[in-house]
Amino acid sequence: MVGKVFLVGAGPGDAKLITVKGWESIGKADAVVYDRLASPRLLKQMKPGAVKIYVGKRPDRHTMKQEEINQLLVDLALEGKVVVRLKGGDPTIFGRVGEEADLLRKNGVPFEIVPGVTAAISVPAYAGIPVTHRDYASSISIITGHESPDKLDRSIHWDKVTNATGTLVFMMGVAKIGYISEQLIRHGRPAQTPVALVRWGTRAEQDTLIGTLENIEAKVIAANFQPPAVIVVGDVVNQREQLKWAEALPLFGKRILVTRARSQASELVNRIEELGGEPYEFPVIETVMPSSETARQSVKGAFDVLNTFDWVFFTSVNGVEFFFRHLEQQGRDIRQIHQARIAAVGPSTAEALRKHGIIAEVIKGPFQQEGMLEAFESELKEGQKVLLPHGDLARSWLPDQLRERGLEVTEAIIYDTVLAGEDDDELLKLLEEGGIHAVTFTSSSTVTNFMEMLKRMGLQDPLPLLKNVEVACIGPVTAKTAEAAGLKVTLMAAEATIESLIAALCDWKRTPSADGALSR
Repeated sequence: MVGKVFLVGAGPGDAKLITVKGWESIGKADAVVYDRLASPRLLKQMKPGAVKIYVGKRPDRHTMKQEEINQLLVDLALEGKVVVRLKGGDPTIFGRVGEEADLLRKNGVPFEIVPGVTAAISVPAYAGIPVTHRDYASSISIITGHESPDKLDRSIHWDKVTNATGTLVFMMGVAKIGYISEQLIRHGRPAQTPVALVRWGTRAEQDTLIGTLENIEAKVIAANFQPPAVIVVGDVVNQREQLKWAEALPLFGKRILVTRARSQASELVNRIEELGGEPYEFPVIETVMPSSETARQSVKGAFDVLNTFDWVFFTSVNGVEFFFRHLEQQGRDIRQIHQARIAAVGPSTAEALRKHGIIAEVIKGPFQQEGMLEAFESELKEGQKVLLPHGDLARSWLPDQLRERGLEVTEAIIYDTVLAGEDDDELLKLLEEGGIHAVTFTSSSTVTNFMEMLKRMGLQDPLPLLKNVEVACIGPVTAKTAEAAGLKVTLMAAEATIESLIAALCDWKRTPSADGALSR
């Protein structure tokens, strides 16, 4: 049975700029053939067992020739696989999709072309440059700038292109910028025509260089401005000073590693994106129902006597969610704890309870076990019964303190925290190249498992790779674990909440030493 090939535009780099259809195609693929301009985050959408094949091209070398890529798509489809060919930008704009589709057609392989957001318009937009403007440019030309000068002369009619449209956009032409500028001036564009080069637009490395046709080559050389970049020629470039919005966002230019469990990472990931940062998800923990018979029996025993507790202390969102999962699994009624006072360690835990219809008492001190005890110390009486539903890695400090005060404590291990995640070569590459600017830890287990994952991926000593990465922790307990692992904690949330952790990251970004990509 013959499979099918989806020729998908991945957009310019920001993972959220892929189309819905492109996103769905990745999720159902058996194999994804991708290049370096596609965001690594998109590959996280692949289903378990799907194969990813890198065929990216660099200015100095090609991993695989185009003809070989064409044949690879055919071969994979003839094996019965659903294949996604993931290309940066739009596949029909200098993406050679015609060659790939033609060979698929000749071999009887069904295919679909899924358009993408082209870098020709999106990258300038992220730099604050609209490629058309009512007052300055009512038309646009998209031109390849990648070929050698003699090929450029054969494929581009400079006498016609130079003044054909208000805006000229050259794709992949950094190395030829001098020749391109020379031809445009020779054929009638004023030497003072504004020019912008936008490198790695929409990504954390976004960098913009402004000049004129007359001086842009010298500026590129002086700045050692490297590809890939989009070149914009025309008066629309002057709009940048008024419209550059991305650079104004608090976390612009920062790629931040999120190690939290995937099921809980969305709030942190979304906030980083909203504030202009680029989150990189690498979940290292997963919470699951308890695996040991002892733990399961401890939960059953506690739930058998729910109506006897004076207090129920919830110390995490996971504790809340798994408590109600067990409650449902055992067919029990939450009204069995109607007589107990229910306390939450912080606003996130309280919010999780509220979603289940319970308004908890929230501590006002530190959002950790110490704060819980401090908040209710005067109301805890000898002989009272306390239920502590928690995970297998929870600290023993609170139950020990309660027992010392004469309270009867029942601990129910309602979930296990296990090592999660797959080997991620792209993450190692980013760490080696300095492409990860900060890593966030939201619990001690994220620290421990992150270091373990790096070792599992072949790093005997991960610390050198993390030397220049800002380490951001949600609280002092997590920070202590990070320091014990040899990490230098540089950022810590004022309160143990995601919003406070985000605030710490924004404060760091505002410091002079934390400047993101440059605007020159």
